[in-house]
Amino acid sequence: MARFYGKIGFEITTETRPGVFKEHYEERSYKGDVIKNSRRWDSSDKLNDDLIISNDISIISDSFANANFGVMRYVRWMNQVFEITSASIDVERHRITLSLGGVFNVPNSD
Repeated sequence: MARFYGKIGFEITTETRPGVFKEHYEERSYKGDVIKNSRRWDSSDKLNDDLIISNDISIISDSFANANFGVMRYVRWMNQVFEITSASIDVERHRITLSLGGVFNVPNSD
């Protein structure tokens, strides 16, 4: 089984002033294992085909990941940013399994 070490992006919503909320991304480093490693090119009517990966990564979770696993948005891995399509918690082993999809475009923070 291959090893994983990379950053996971969480979309955090904070209240900047009463009634005004702003979203920003916070990245944290995690390690774990690559359970499944596959990719495909998705043909479309665009100029270039889309790269879609169907990887499953099992990370060792901490209290922050467990509390915020619903707002996990992307994984920085192999010099690319991929969207998280689903996440599931394995409570007994203190792990979170992430399923990755296509390329994720991280918005610039203002």
